[in-house]
Amino acid sequence: MAGSHLAEYIVQNHADMEVYGAKRWRSSQTNVNHIEDQINLIDCDLTDPSGVIELLKVVQPELIFHLAAQSFVPDSWKNPQATLSDNLMMQLNLFEGIRHLGLDPIVQVALSSEEYGRVYPHELPITEKNPFRPLSPYAVSKVAQDMLAYQYFASHQLRVIRTRTFNHEGPRRGEVFVTSNFAKQIAEIEAGLREPVLNVGNLDTKRDWTDVRDVVRAYWLSLKYCQPGEDYVIASGKSRTIREMVEFLLSQTKVKIEVKIDPARLRPSDVRVLEGDPTKFKKKTGWTQEFTFEDMILDILDYWRSRINAQNPRSIRI
Repeated sequence: MAGSHLAEYIVQNHADMEVYGAKRWRSSQTNVNHIEDQINLIDCDLTDPSGVIELLKVVQPELIFHLAAQSFVPDSWKNPQATLSDNLMMQLNLFEGIRHLGLDPIVQVALSSEEYGRVYPHELPITEKNPFRPLSPYAVSKVAQDMLAYQYFASHQLRVIRTRTFNHEGPRRGEVFVTSNFAKQIAEIEAGLREPVLNVGNLDTKRDWTDVRDVVRAYWLSLKYCQPGEDYVIASGKSRTIREMVEFLLSQTKVKIEVKIDPARLRPSDVRVLEGDPTKFKKKTGWTQEFTFEDMILDILDYWRSRINAQNPRSIRI
């Protein structure tokens, strides 16, 4: 999702830049079909070090946005080994490839608020100085990426910018992620494709949401204005419960929907609250948000309505 919005942002706002992206042969390109003639996609599995070197040889990049990761927290519980190994090795291969070829790009590494994990009330809002207390294998993998990025800056003078982004959502979000999943369920209910029951997990956790279109603009600004070796929180500065998000979604439909807790959606341990303080990043870049929380959620819902109606043209909206 984020990669497609970032590519879209660059081709629309920085026509002087050539955009390249790594893709796996089995990966869907649905999210970038509308700009496929404006970007260059190269087959490369970032877990393959020789493939990464060949990619870097071809592209000779000046700017690198490293967004690739297994980023779905529940999957990290099911397969912690792959999450830890793949997330760290993809970044290591990228860094070693840069060193091997003697390149000198600026590299933005997309990290996560999940690194902070267990946060105590007196520590809110979360700044760059908050300690890491990761609560999932995914979070541990991002801490490892974070520390590896700093180590390559300190040891090899790699120009790395570390951005710790809090929850970001928008159109094209994978259906397994919470906001997108709930929006898809509601769109399917409206189209008469499922019973009027919204299956949810823990509704009491709080998250700090930012529209992905604001986030990718922040990523661009990070490479223009931020200091290599430094870490930056990217967030809205306001947290909301999952329940508030669900209530807003339900307010946007005319269908009466029952909300039901699904035990399968509950995690072994959950981060109770994430609320970031983007002051450092804003001071450095001048970044401000253009999209509201309501804009973001409604656009996700409309995205799924459009997709479901296109896939089921004979469905009857309730």
